[in-house]
Amino acid sequence: MTTPIDFTKSFESVKTLMEMQAETITKSVELQKQAGEQLAAFFKTEAEKAKELKTPEDVVKFNVEANTSLFEMLKAQGEAFSELAKTAGENAMAEVTKLTK
Repeated sequence: MTTPIDFTKSFESVKTLMEMQAETITKSVELQKQAGEQLAAFFKTEAEKAKELKTPEDVVKFNVEANTSLFEMLKAQGEAFSELAKTAGENAMAEVTKLTK
């Protein structure tokens, strides 16, 4: 005896996965936009600070602080993208798991 295939469930799952994909892409683009804006603001601010440097010691201190801030910002941006990818993957796997039940 064969079990009838529920095409409605399959189509709904595919539709849900495509919607999730579109949502993830939208969020990714928004994160990219925010990251770009943060970087632009960072460099604008740092350029203004650099105008006030007077001694070699000021330059070294500025460089260390600016690079530390830049790398922390990049780390936070990377973590945001990683979290988006993790969440999207988990949600997609949950939807695929529903198909097998």
